[in-house]
Amino acid sequence: MSSHSGHIRIIGGQWARRRLPVAPVPGLRPTGDRMRETLFNWLQFELPGARVLDAFAGTGALGLEALSRGAAQAVFVERHPKAVRQLQTNLHTLKAQGAQLVHTDTLRYLGGAPEPFDIIFVDPPFAEQLQQAVVERLAAGWVRPGGWVYVEQPRAQALPQVPDHWSLHRDKAAGQVRYLLYHTGEAE
Repeated sequence: MSSHSGHIRIIGGQWARRRLPVAPVPGLRPTGDRMRETLFNWLQFELPGARVLDAFAGTGALGLEALSRGAAQAVFVERHPKAVRQLQTNLHTLKAQGAQLVHTDTLRYLGGAPEPFDIIFVDPPFAEQLQQAVVERLAAGWVRPGGWVYVEQPRAQALPQVPDHWSLHRDKAAGQVRYLLYHTGEAE
């Protein structure tokens, strides 16, 4: 979903080519179209019927793309009120079945009792460098065995330390952004 002129665009699936407004929130950085297309090509066989978590939803670009491509459920977690209101409007516009919007801080949400997901998208505000803290919370049962965790971070930032049963499946960079896809195996 490109953020050209305050909009995002869904790339594939039932809502392909739909443009949706983006809230004017400082630091909001939607995942670019090319990165999303690559990511969803990687995940294409995992999406049908999947339960996904868009941990720092922002525009909802990742969770909406997953729902558009066949995910059964997407939980969007976002703390900024303007972003939450716009995402709520966009979900209503799309009549998005299986979407749940949670207005809270992601670390607070992940501090609760784990509800395992098949695919988790981790794309926090880069300035906050929350990737490591989030990965540590996810390792406490938030991602099902054999599930997937996508992490987006500044290219120069060190890779997060992940549990031994996670393996780095894909690793790409575009400009100043690095994006990683981990596959989780069984915990020992």
